[in-house]
Amino acid sequence: MISLLIHSFLFFVWCLSAFHMYLLYGLTKYAKPEAGSPKKPVSVHILVLGDIGRSPRMTYHALSIAKHGGKVNLIGYLETSPHPDVVNNPNITLTALPAPPRRPPSIPFILFAPWKVLHQFYHVFNILGRTLPPAEWILVQNPPTIPTLAIASWISTYRNSTFIIDWHNYGWTILAGTRGANHPLVALSKLYECHYARLGHLNLTVTHAMARQLRLPPYSTRGAMVVLHDRPAAIFQPITSPAIRKETLTRVLPPAEQDLIPTILSGDTRLIVSSTSWTPDEDFSLLLDALVEYANPPPTDTTARTPLLVLITGQGPQKDHYLAQIAHLTATGQLPGIRIATAFLPFADYAGLLACADLGVCLHRSSSGVDLPMKVVDMFGAGLPVVAYSRYQSFRELVKQRVNGRGFKTAGELAGVLVELLGGCRGQLERLREGALKEGERRWDEQWDEKLAELMRLVT
Repeated sequence: MISLLIHSFLFFVWCLSAFHMYLLYGLTKYAKPEAGSPKKPVSVHILVLGDIGRSPRMTYHALSIAKHGGKVNLIGYLETSPHPDVVNNPNITLTALPAPPRRPPSIPFILFAPWKVLHQFYHVFNILGRTLPPAEWILVQNPPTIPTLAIASWISTYRNSTFIIDWHNYGWTILAGTRGANHPLVALSKLYECHYARLGHLNLTVTHAMARQLRLPPYSTRGAMVVLHDRPAAIFQPITSPAIRKETLTRVLPPAEQDLIPTILSGDTRLIVSSTSWTPDEDFSLLLDALVEYANPPPTDTTARTPLLVLITGQGPQKDHYLAQIAHLTATGQLPGIRIATAFLPFADYAGLLACADLGVCLHRSSSGVDLPMKVVDMFGAGLPVVAYSRYQSFRELVKQRVNGRGFKTAGELAGVLVELLGGCRGQLERLREGALKEGERRWDEQWDEKLAELMRLVT
């Protein structure tokens, strides 16, 4: 197996070298405007090796640049509907990447991974280096790390572009979470990511903790660093009108849950929302175990238990696994007074759902310890208080205990918080809602303009 791994890696390196030589020839360069020449629109290529419709931060970058007259090519997979403002913006062009190959069950990951990377490398390289004209800036989401950082770095060099890395997390720590910390590909991924971290001209990070970490070994980044916290877009707004809340619930709740709308509006049933991509970095057994404990108090606990509708939104690989668990818990009577439903909603409907909910639950486990979940930011934008998994370093940069949300580390702690907020004194939940509303007042555009508009020469 080790010999096979080495030969696969050497073949992969040889292919990268061949592409690198190919890159040297025939590339046009971005021509920097000369002093005194008429100003032309700033051009930006934004690359996300993921679904554009589920990449809100990169979508917001594109909208902010376009708002100032910049011309954006937004490159990624078109698996779900992108933000409607992106689709209708004349300054933004969507460039679709071909869907990546899927691994047949009979082929080991160690053999399939190099082929998938080469497929992605070929198509991303041809779009950035051949199909599209050169741009002044190339902005890349990280992770995914391989092969996007290498391609963007090389093309930035040969096309005279400025290379920006937008750090959401670290690719190697996510890989370690799925393959194990001692997997050989994790070590290679870490070396690769640390090398290209030093080549970015500008680094954007989602937390101060991440910015500090990137300056230290093994990353040792040298480029400029800007902390750009995730902030809610304008589409996430609270709903105060009972009539609008009723209309929104009628639109977004699954048909089987429509009968609960009157009791949700009266407060006799509480609506909990949790959004997920159903991946291993979110352990939904924590929520399920907490709900079982909430619904089945010991005889000595006389605190009232308000009925709950728990709506989980999103798509992903572990959805069927957890749906089977939910079906079992329901069928065996372990969730009295609790109904759990799932949905996958368009962007605007998801924003409306958050504004109608009573409490948001976030199960994000940070693989690096220094990233933050954007779903919590969106919840604050809608004025929704949050209960979130808190066992990582950067948690307090976003959630302030007993101000705009609550943290938990175990299913028992989560169950206790649910009882306290939903079954006990409801004044606590309203105080958290006030804190969430205040946290959501500072919006993405305000922060982006303050930190990046002048830096990217979009304003003078």
